[in-house]
Amino acid sequence: MKDIRIGILSIQGDIEESLSMTNRALNELASKGTAVPVKYAEEIANIDGLVLPGGESTVIGTLANLSGATHLIKDRIQDGMPVMGTCAGMIMLAKRAYDRVVGETKQQLLHILDITVERNAFGRQNDSFEAELNIPLIGKEHFAGVFIRAPIVKEMRNGEAITTLNNKVVAVKHGSVIATAFHPELSGDTRLHKYFVQLVIDYLNTNAIS
Repeated sequence: MKDIRIGILSIQGDIEESLSMTNRALNELASKGTAVPVKYAEEIANIDGLVLPGGESTVIGTLANLSGATHLIKDRIQDGMPVMGTCAGMIMLAKRAYDRVVGETKQQLLHILDITVERNAFGRQNDSFEAELNIPLIGKEHFAGVFIRAPIVKEMRNGEAITTLNNKVVAVKHGSVIATAFHPELSGDTRLHKYFVQLVIDYLNTNAIS
């Protein structure tokens, strides 16, 4: 198998943290490959998986569209390329997003997951918090979820909830698409990123066989 190349959409937000955590996951799995910053369509074309980091979803969506990356990102995900979106990344992957204050956001979205997300569902920056999450997908030990202006999934028409907090869905998976309302790149725990790297490895192995 060729060396793995995982792109971190590097427009705004937790870019360095996502690069570091993804590279840690690759190293801990003893996988040959690297995480690289990507922004433009020609860079998106040469990766095997993509992380949409936390940040300002409106800014990331608008600038991704201006850079010409949006259509290729969507096409590659629909063709099977694994993607993990965290916080703002979850919002970008959704079909619909709204804010209880401003209503329908009308922001640039990828429309990959048939979910509706409510932005800032736990409050503003000052309301940030950590919570222990039960995520059976990655093991029995609790995961430290870091919530910063986090969304929640209000409606879900495809995929499965992989964890909840106070009966609110805060992470979903559909095929090779993972979306979390919290920031695993800030947790110090590589398990979710390792799970994602394994999805990328499986994707490459499947393509190599076919």
